[in-house]
Amino acid sequence: MRRIVILGAAESGAGAAVLAKVKGFDVFVSDMSNIKDKYKDLLNRHEIVWEEGHHTDELILNADEVIKSPGIPENAPMIQKLKAKNIPIISEIEFAGRYTNAKMICITGSNGKTTTTSLIYHILKHAGYDVGLAGNIGRSLALQVAEEPHDYYVIELSSFQLDNMYEFKADIAVLMNITPDHLDRYDFKMQNYVDSKMRIIQNQTPQDAFVFWNDDPIVAAELKKYDIKARLCPFGEFKSDSVIGYVDEDSYIIEGPVPFNMEQEELALRGKHNLYNSLAAGITADLAGVSNEQIREGLKTFEGVEHRLEKVGRVRGVEFINDSKATNVNACWYALDSMRTPVVLILGGKDKGNDYSEIFDLVKEKCIGLVFLGVDNSKLHAAFDGFGIPIADVKSMKDCVDECYKMAKPGSTVLLSPCCASFDLFKNMEDRGEQFKECVRNL
Repeated sequence: MRRIVILGAAESGAGAAVLAKVKGFDVFVSDMSNIKDKYKDLLNRHEIVWEEGHHTDELILNADEVIKSPGIPENAPMIQKLKAKNIPIISEIEFAGRYTNAKMICITGSNGKTTTTSLIYHILKHAGYDVGLAGNIGRSLALQVAEEPHDYYVIELSSFQLDNMYEFKADIAVLMNITPDHLDRYDFKMQNYVDSKMRIIQNQTPQDAFVFWNDDPIVAAELKKYDIKARLCPFGEFKSDSVIGYVDEDSYIIEGPVPFNMEQEELALRGKHNLYNSLAAGITADLAGVSNEQIREGLKTFEGVEHRLEKVGRVRGVEFINDSKATNVNACWYALDSMRTPVVLILGGKDKGNDYSEIFDLVKEKCIGLVFLGVDNSKLHAAFDGFGIPIADVKSMKDCVDECYKMAKPGSTVLLSPCCASFDLFKNMEDRGEQFKECVRNL
């Protein structure tokens, strides 16, 4: 019996373990951290052996194959030991793809992928498709394949997941953009990160489709390096011979496979960045065979993504917006660009090799205050101290919201769009956003 070892027992790892067990493998799960009770219960129900708080070499290094959580970096000691023994390491998505013939719609990008993934899923679900949501959001793809198979899966893929995918193929691949992010995981080399994102198109055939933002300079340069077999479906901000989806005055237009147009004001999502997200989603749904009327209804009725430009509330004339998902500089740029009132901006967290110069002009134009929320704010001070804008340093969300409220004036907006990962002070991005919302409600 072949032995599969899973490293990491959160959503993807626990799901992969169940699928491996169902398929008859000898399965062992190991997590350096504590495993959540719900995942322990899942593993126990399927009689899967697990350990937490440590890795036991002799129970791991005898694996025929290892499925690695995307959160585990390549330089982790156990990963190095596995590589030294030439034991194959794959992702949960790679493993799950072996056991389903469902259509795979896969979305990646530095920014916009969660909104676009959620929007595509919403359109297909609204249109009556048998569809699952997986990857970085939704339930584990492997667990769905094992227990609740679907005809279609809409999958958000991070660069970390793509790194350990080899034979998996997307029937429709969507690439939103590529801007600097996670450089700390890629030896601070942008090309390494770019190469990871471009893996979204690997293994595609002429029967598949590749949807991408044609105006992204990095994507445009990278496309010249690849012999792409899939049908190209580019979208852009303006009409040109190079794109099949674009914006013309007040209309949102797709020219194929079935022509479609819609007034911008009918779209549920607002802001330039959401036009790109909506174009990508509309083209993808069109390729999947969704009717124009169903696409229109889906684009009208989508309710947005939590922690992405989420309106929290208004307190004595001050608007509070939770954009905790903005964990890189480009995401913050789009958030600031969409603001129409003076802004008190919350920045900070675990820096990933950020270059803040991208938002300098928007900060000067729109911000009346900056609040730095992090353990080490020295890089932020070096970037913004010379702007002549009031700045406060805080190390808790309560103090952060209190400082923002002092700086804000009626008619202004407090925007949490931190440019950074959350792990210095919070469990994750969601925890940061939830604490922000709770503190705002307590004002």
